[in-house]
Amino acid sequence: MAHEKMHTAKKKKALFINIAFVITLIGILLFLSKAPEITTQSLPHDDDHNRFFAMNKKVAEKLCVECHTPEDVHEIHKDSTPNTNRCLFCHRRD
Repeated sequence: MAHEKMHTAKKKKALFINIAFVITLIGILLFLSKAPEITTQSLPHDDDHNRFFAMNKKVAEKLCVECHTPEDVHEIHKDSTPNTNRCLFCHRRD
């Protein structure tokens, strides 16, 4: 008799864990479906940027400042976080 109660308790616990898992997955999917659209420009496919597509991301990011400086014609956008060297975190290489 005690064995049956323990078996039933284990089944209830497993059922609760499975229900909690499913609810968590549904919550994550709902959260991701509400994510805003991508608004950041992708890295352009032009002669100036083509070399960055084959490079390691960290190496490529260090080279962005060669052309993109506050004094340059290709100024960093005012909404970009300055001096982070994480350009390709937002600007995707599609």
